[in-house]
Amino acid sequence: MCRHLGWLGTEVTLSALVLEPPRSLLVQSYAPRRQKHGLMNADGWGVGFFDAGVPRRWRSASPLWGDTSFASVAPAVRSHCVVAAVRSATVGMPIEISATAPFTDGEWLLSHNGVVDRAVLPLPSSAESVCDSAILAATIFGRGLDELAGTIAEIGAADPLARLNIVAANGSRLLATTWNETLSMLRRPDGVVLASEPYDDDADWADVPDRHLVEVTAEGVTLTALDATKGP
Repeated sequence: MCRHLGWLGTEVTLSALVLEPPRSLLVQSYAPRRQKHGLMNADGWGVGFFDAGVPRRWRSASPLWGDTSFASVAPAVRSHCVVAAVRSATVGMPIEISATAPFTDGEWLLSHNGVVDRAVLPLPSSAESVCDSAILAATIFGRGLDELAGTIAEIGAADPLARLNIVAANGSRLLATTWNETLSMLRRPDGVVLASEPYDDDADWADVPDRHLVEVTAEGVTLTALDATKGP
């Protein structure tokens, strides 16, 4: 299980999204409010952002609260598009940097909040790790993010116990799915945040309905229901 967020809007510092809010991902790493599976997220963290169209990542297999180097640099790094996560490893999955979101194919950044039976997934050679999230990410990259809705519906039908919340971004689009896990959205004047749980008590946070796809672009936000009876 994990907590994650995505941002698309004007440039903001990584610190403003990940460290500074009163219920930020930093706080969620040791005291999440809405997490139903696991008590904390101490098995690693990752922050991905876009720099002149290029996805960059900073990841660790250690708890976010112990990384003073990120805390010192995050206020100085700015981006208009960010995907970040703190990790609670599924039982039996490795705790290593390569198993920590966000994952990338060189164009997209992607995080998975949940769990999936690896038996229903292929084993792409491009997977960064043998953990379920890395294999799922490679599967999604292989099919293309334009097929995200169908891919999630197909995998969810194959594994009824799967929890398949995805946050993905390519610098101009921010996508997310809800599938048996929580996701909230905050529409700010300067952009949109999608997060496993609100990072503050702003009254404008809204819960995204289960089994939906969210797409954020410069044109606005759209929500589409996911159909578990259809694949890509």
